[in-house]
Amino acid sequence: MEKTEKTVEQRLASLHKLQSVDSKLDEIKKMRGALPDEVRDLEDEIAKFETRISKFQNEVKDFEQDIENRKQRKKEAEKLIGKYKEQQMKVRNDREFQAIAKEIESEDLEIQLSEKRMREATDKITRKKTDIDSVNEQLKDLQSTLATKRIELKNLLEESEEEEAKLLKEREKQTKNIEERLVRSYDRLRGNAANGLAVVMVKRDACGGCFHVVPPQRQVEIKEKKKIIVCEHCGRVFAGVEDVVIPVVEPKKATRKIGSKTKDEVEEI
Repeated sequence: MEKTEKTVEQRLASLHKLQSVDSKLDEIKKMRGALPDEVRDLEDEIAKFETRISKFQNEVKDFEQDIENRKQRKKEAEKLIGKYKEQQMKVRNDREFQAIAKEIESEDLEIQLSEKRMREATDKITRKKTDIDSVNEQLKDLQSTLATKRIELKNLLEESEEEEAKLLKEREKQTKNIEERLVRSYDRLRGNAANGLAVVMVKRDACGGCFHVVPPQRQVEIKEKKKIIVCEHCGRVFAGVEDVVIPVVEPKKATRKIGSKTKDEVEEI
């Protein structure tokens, strides 16, 4: 069965309904305000802090490993010095004695260097642990703020999720009634519009989007709905012309004075 092509009037009606649905969805997002963005920003910030702490902790481990290595090297140097001193007692000439003395001196320098590097590493560990404590305090504050913001967002979502689900379902229904190319154009217009309006009515002789005056002849063409007409200034689609309701003015009552009293007299027309 062939799909019946929709008239321009039907297309405009579907576009107008789609705009109405999207405007309601925009209101829900507006009601939530910047809260979703704040939650995402806090999550990103917390992730950065956690990465920084992890980096500091790895650096501390490296310094601790370096200290352990230096301790081992110091022990080895001490053992060698003890061994060399024993050998010095058994040398046969001064040349051998001086050679062993140089080895002892070298190992003694190694011990001094190891002790210096261990002190430096210990100081670095102290500073890194201070940094970790500082970042942890900031992290706790951020986590507390995030927990509060998440609760606020959860409450807002629970209040509007049912309505939002209905609107999204209605939006899907309306988009199925519109050609894909029109939906693409509509989405592009909405993306470029600060107020999210892509389909508007002519209200009080002006575009409902940019408020530029729409000439009378143009309004006649819009009312006929024989073709899709867009605003010459902002490119928004005109769904129709809003009728102006002229208020009915009641006839006034005339009054006349009789003596000191006032009597209402309805004039006959």
